[in-house]
Amino acid sequence: MTTSTPRFGVNYTPSKDWMFQWMAVDPDVVRADFAAIAALGVDHVRVFPLWPVLQPNRTLIRRRALDDIALVVDVAAEFGLDVAVDVIQGHMSGFDFVPAWLVNWHSANMFTDQPAVEAQAALVAAVYDAVRDRPNFLGLTLGNEVNQFQRPNPAAMPASTDQVTHWLTSLLTAPRDRDPRHLVTHSENDHLWYRDEHPFVPTHATRLGDLTTVHSWIFNGTAARYGALSPQSVRHAEWMIELSKAFATDPARQVWLQEVGAPSMNLAESEMPEFCARTVQAALTTEDLYAITWWCSHDVSRDLGDYKDLEYSLGLLDTENNVKPVGSRFAELIAEAKRTPPTPTPRTVGVVVDVDERDLPLSRTALAPGGAVFERWHELREGGADVTVVTSAVAASPEALAARGIRTIDQGALT
Repeated sequence: MTTSTPRFGVNYTPSKDWMFQWMAVDPDVVRADFAAIAALGVDHVRVFPLWPVLQPNRTLIRRRALDDIALVVDVAAEFGLDVAVDVIQGHMSGFDFVPAWLVNWHSANMFTDQPAVEAQAALVAAVYDAVRDRPNFLGLTLGNEVNQFQRPNPAAMPASTDQVTHWLTSLLTAPRDRDPRHLVTHSENDHLWYRDEHPFVPTHATRLGDLTTVHSWIFNGTAARYGALSPQSVRHAEWMIELSKAFATDPARQVWLQEVGAPSMNLAESEMPEFCARTVQAALTTEDLYAITWWCSHDVSRDLGDYKDLEYSLGLLDTENNVKPVGSRFAELIAEAKRTPPTPTPRTVGVVVDVDERDLPLSRTALAPGGAVFERWHELREGGADVTVVTSAVAASPEALAARGIRTIDQGALT
C-alpha cells in the first residue's frame, strides 16, 4: 500500500475581536495570527466571513467585504498557507448570524424561499469570484453547520429533505466556470448522522459536493457516557470518518475531518494534549483522509461575553499568540506525520446499518453514542478488527463489498 500524509490545518478564529474582525479586517492582526499558525506546521486555514457583513440586504453583496476576504487570502499566502473559505455564517460557536432580510418583519426561510435561495447562490458565486485567481485558494464550504438552523434551534427554518437537496445543489453549483482544482463542499454537525427526523441526511454529506466533511465533538454525549479519554471518545473522529463511508457511492471518496477539538467541559487542560494525540493518531489510520483541521486556532477573549465556557479555551494558541500545550502537541503530530507518512489500515470488516430504499438509516440513534451500531463498531475496533461501516444494501451486494475491499460482514448490531 502507498503511504500518504493528509493535510493539516486549523479553523481560524482571530485573536482580536473573534469573528467580528470581519466587520473591519485589521491586516496586522491577521498577519501576526497567521505567522503563529504557520509556525505550528499546518498548511491551511479555514476562514469564516460573517453572512450579515457580506450580504446585509438580499440584493446587496458588499464589495469591501469581498475585498477583505481576498486580503486575508493574500496575507495567508505570505506564510505559505492555503485558505478554504466558508460562505454562509451562519451558525458559529453558539451564535446565529442571520441578515435582517431573513428575520422579523421580513421573515423568510433560507432553505425553502426561492428568492432567499437565489440570493445565497449569488453570494457563493461572488465569494468564489473574489478569490478564484489566488494560487493559495483551496475552495469553498457553503457554510458552517447550517443544518443547525433546523430544530432544536429556537428560530428554526424548517425544510423537508427534498428542499434541503434543492438548497444544497443550488449553492454547490453556483460558482461559474469553476476551476476543478478548487473544492466546493458543505458541512453539518452530527445531527445529520445521529438524529432521526433531521431533514439533512447522510447521503447529503456523502454524495453532494466534492468530498465528505465530518465534524467530531465529544460533548455530544460521548464523553459523558464513556469518559473523555475513553476509546469511544478518542476514536470518535475515526468512527465518524468510517461511518460516512457507508453512504458514499464512490469507494474512494475523500473525507475531510473539518472540525475536531478538545472541549474544556469534558477535558482538563492537562488532558487535552493526550486527547489531541490519540484522536489524530486514530484518524490517520483511515483511508482517503483529505485533511485534519483542528478547531480552532485561537482562544476566544474573555473580554467577549455570553459564550459557553468551552469556547474560551478551544484554541491551539492563546489571544497573545502564545502556543498552548495542546498546540505544541498538535505541531509535534504534524511533524511526525511528515517524517513518517501514515499507512492507513484497509478496513475489511463491515458493521451493518439497516437502511431503507433511499439509503436512510432506519434508526439514526443506533449510530449515536449508546446506539447499537456505534457500540458494536467500537467493540470490534478495540478488539483489533479493521472495521468500517456498510449499509444493508451494500451488505447484500457482493460487487459493492468487493469494491470496498470488505471480506467480513458483522450484523451484531442488528440482533
